[in-house]
Amino acid sequence: MKIEQIYTGCLAQGAYYITSNGEAAIIDPLRETKPYLDRIARDGVKLKYIFETHFHADFVSGHLDLSKETGAPIIYGPTAQPEFEATIATDNQLFELGNIKIKVLHTPGHTMESATYLLIDENGRDHAIFSGDTLFIGDVGRPDLAQKATAMTQEQLAGLLFHSLRNKIMTLANDVIVYPAHGAGSACGKNMSKETVSTIGNQKATNYALRANMTEAEFITEVTDGLQPPPAYFGMNVAMNKKGYDSFQEVLQQGMHTLSVAEFESAADETGALILDTRKNTEFAKGFIPQSINIGIDGDFAPWVGALIADVNQPILLITELGQEEETVTRLSRVGFDNLIGHLDGGFEAWKNAGKEIDTINRITAEEFQKQVKIGQSKVIDVRKDTEYSAEHVAEAFSRPLANINDWIKDIEPNEPFFMHCAGGYRSMIAASILQARGFRNFSEIEGGFNAIAKTNVPRTDFVCQSKI
Repeated sequence: MKIEQIYTGCLAQGAYYITSNGEAAIIDPLRETKPYLDRIARDGVKLKYIFETHFHADFVSGHLDLSKETGAPIIYGPTAQPEFEATIATDNQLFELGNIKIKVLHTPGHTMESATYLLIDENGRDHAIFSGDTLFIGDVGRPDLAQKATAMTQEQLAGLLFHSLRNKIMTLANDVIVYPAHGAGSACGKNMSKETVSTIGNQKATNYALRANMTEAEFITEVTDGLQPPPAYFGMNVAMNKKGYDSFQEVLQQGMHTLSVAEFESAADETGALILDTRKNTEFAKGFIPQSINIGIDGDFAPWVGALIADVNQPILLITELGQEEETVTRLSRVGFDNLIGHLDGGFEAWKNAGKEIDTINRITAEEFQKQVKIGQSKVIDVRKDTEYSAEHVAEAFSRPLANINDWIKDIEPNEPFFMHCAGGYRSMIAASILQARGFRNFSEIEGGFNAIAKTNVPRTDFVCQSKI
């Protein structure tokens, strides 16, 4: 028996590849199937099952393409209603895989169809669970995502999750390994650990939601407290996972379509496509195609695309670093952004060399910021998360998280100058590109963000500032 966790940092997502005696199973695969097919061919095994823990909201799974390419059936937990051929398992149903068995534990709460898969080894011992979004390391799945689909409140779903955890998972032996679907950085929970593997015993001892004497009412209160609104694309990804989608190869082929400068310009004018520039923020600041939005491929690219662009049907034109076209298309497809018109052949340099109009961001260093800022008079906008801001921030700065930019942008006075920063420059450049695309040019973005500011003499505090800008 072999278990491999295939972890994708950009999405903080874990897929699992399991083999035993010539047979394989894959749990929660990502959309591109080649990595799994390569493993199957390398190991000389037959893919027998594709297990899905639930209808994912934060990424588009590869279950359909993988099933078509291998003939392996797709397995869901009880109550799932996909709009394609799949096996809907019953609670406690056993699936044989080589010399081991995989048992379905119905664990509703995050979603109604959520299932945890219990691996029983060659000796008949409970070895590991693949808990999906039911149990994370240090956290549990948020119970607010399935409200519309179930006509239930988040409190009612949290109550179901409480009983699923206590009746199906906490009854397992302490040495049973826990393999979750996500880790820190995912929007599917609020308190996830950076660790991606644990045990039942460790989680009983450290996970706030698994406290031994916790009442259902306490659980509901603590699990639902502090939940941020889910990214807008989540519902669209659920629909794609439930209803079906275009094959990854078709999406890749379209995204890899090269466009000359003239063709790119015409496509932008004729389609109203969003121009997405995925270069590093340091390069984008020096020059870019007017109206471009910068979300760098070197950061949490796919989640930020989903959170800020929101509509997966939005037509997109791509500017990438040379050689990163396929990686960019792949990452976009993982979160359902399939309407890709193509990418600029030769990247931004081709545009620049053609003598086309370019734009720049007014980026200043932390040292320049120190010289220019007047605490109490200058407006400073901090686009980091609330938790980062609360820990320490520039004195008198306003907290305006990037994730909420579509809400707070309307409060910006177009003629009042301000400074803007994040932690290191990645998020503030995203915000800067959005602001500039919408006509705001009255700001200075700070290179290196708060990390660089903290090395200067600019006053800092953990005192929360006024709420209005």
